[in-house]
Amino acid sequence: MSVYEFEVRTLDGRETDLTPYRNKVLLIVNTASQCGLTPQYEGLQRLYDSYAEQGLAVLGFPCNQFGAQEPGTSEEIGSFCRTNYGVTFPMFEKIEVNGPDEHPLYRYLKEQTPPPVESTDGEKDIRWNFTKFLVDREGRVADRIEPAVKPEEIEPRIRELLGIK
Repeated sequence: MSVYEFEVRTLDGRETDLTPYRNKVLLIVNTASQCGLTPQYEGLQRLYDSYAEQGLAVLGFPCNQFGAQEPGTSEEIGSFCRTNYGVTFPMFEKIEVNGPDEHPLYRYLKEQTPPPVESTDGEKDIRWNFTKFLVDREGRVADRIEPAVKPEEIEPRIRELLGIK
């Protein structure tokens, strides 16, 4: 199985998979509109603007599992992201990233990476909003980046995966 095979639903309700992103470097992020980390949308958009032509795709997956910080509808989420942060990268329907109803994409992403460094019990669950996964052009999960790491801090790794010196 590869990351491209997972079924997802866009914010406007269309079913799709991730095959349109084949041969791109992916930055997959669970997002929230009412979180202290929400300003990371700005950095995510900057990365997308800077590297989309070189093959970067940022994919946002809203999630309401952490402090109920993403309570809105798909329409409200899309409007918030466009209005407040100028988001033009693809956003998808709200999902769960942990637990019995976790989205299969997130189960796969977590299985492909070691537990976070701060995990004392080896648990791979997502700990908060804005956990990021980098996927290389071959569809392999390259890195798991924890929420406090700002998008601009991972730019060197993105450039490396894109093959930019």
